[in-house]
Amino acid sequence: MKYHIWTEGCQMNVADSQRVGSALEHLGYSHTEQIEAADVIVMNTCVVRQSAEDKAYGRLSSLKPLKQKNPKLIINLMGCLVGVRGYEKLKATFPYVDVFSPPSDPGPLISLLTQGEIRSLEDAETTRRFIAMDEELILPAAERGNLVSAHVPIVYGCSHACTFCIIPYKRGIERSRPVGDIVSEVRALAAQGVVEITLLGQIVDRYGKDIPDGPNLAALLKLVSAVDGIQRVRFLTSHPNYFGEELIQAIASLPKVMPHIELPIQAGDDTVLKNMHRGYTQQDYRDIVAKIRAEIPGCSIATDIIVGFPGETEEQFMQTYQVLADLKLDVAHLARYSLREGTVATRRMQDDVSEEEKMRRFRLLEDLQEGIVAEINARSMGQTLPVLFEDKVKGRWRGRTPTNKLVFVESDENLKGRVLPVQITWSGPWSMQANLLNPVPISL
Repeated sequence: MKYHIWTEGCQMNVADSQRVGSALEHLGYSHTEQIEAADVIVMNTCVVRQSAEDKAYGRLSSLKPLKQKNPKLIINLMGCLVGVRGYEKLKATFPYVDVFSPPSDPGPLISLLTQGEIRSLEDAETTRRFIAMDEELILPAAERGNLVSAHVPIVYGCSHACTFCIIPYKRGIERSRPVGDIVSEVRALAAQGVVEITLLGQIVDRYGKDIPDGPNLAALLKLVSAVDGIQRVRFLTSHPNYFGEELIQAIASLPKVMPHIELPIQAGDDTVLKNMHRGYTQQDYRDIVAKIRAEIPGCSIATDIIVGFPGETEEQFMQTYQVLADLKLDVAHLARYSLREGTVATRRMQDDVSEEEKMRRFRLLEDLQEGIVAEINARSMGQTLPVLFEDKVKGRWRGRTPTNKLVFVESDENLKGRVLPVQITWSGPWSMQANLLNPVPISL
């Protein structure tokens, strides 16, 4: 028996798909890249943008001929297209889909395949009996011993409800995972050769806030850093309202926690931020960035920006442009606003910025950021930096610095999973090239 998984979207979906693959292998299935050869097909979907939703519908429609050819084929639709609420309309539109799974929940599929013997992998007793955090079951077979970096969800869902965001409606309210489950999973991943962990949450800084007297993210970072075999720890995505002093101090004091922070601003105008229900001003954001840079020297900061939000004027857009120009952040993930059915913005605001104008604003920020990053990366010329190497691409080893800069080196050695010093010899806006200096791994 074989399974095939198609994954679209964020790192959370990647982690969810790995968990599904591991569970299927425990039931005796093996992975296949050939979708036609699969007995079980899992589609793990994203709807954060209309383009991702359209892609999911297109891929789902393409499965109908396979089901007609092989009626015994099990098709599982999973993720944000399904969501946590009713999905009767999906069932009516795609009657050939056998099982619908909410985000991060392989339970419905596993229940179908085991005829109800196993209903949920979230139940503590079932988890111990079925998957038991066994080191051989955390990752699918193809990735055991081959994956350098892995994602570990620590907070499911979101309760903040920004007016543009569909995630709370699709992934449900915020739910923190028990700290013991997280640390056990990290230990299991380390036993399989993973050396870098990225802790995931829609608002990762809110970890533990829904658990009375539970640990917060700063405490969790200490526990994960103490796991033998783990050399680097990252986390994303943060929110300016919850990024506090204790977390800053944890990053500054824990050597394994990398100095790279994902801290979205979304817009640089206070009125737009208020309409987005973000809960801070542009000056608040500037102050947080200044504090991070003062207490964590050399820290890189990434942000998210949406252009063309309903009502955004040219003057308001230029406020965003100016914030980005002033702060000179390391990464800017740019997006054009799009309607998402069910969000507050779609229900109550008029999408009054034309697609042409959204694209113009997008291009202006894109050009600005390219120049900023080129300038930042140029400062690394001639420096010696520790790089964790992940894989080989077109004859060159690819790795990342502590600040998440992409670096390529040429070497005949097997560098996979090793942290090695390199000297930067060339820099561009999106990557750097370097020479390997010493084959001996750097001690942390």
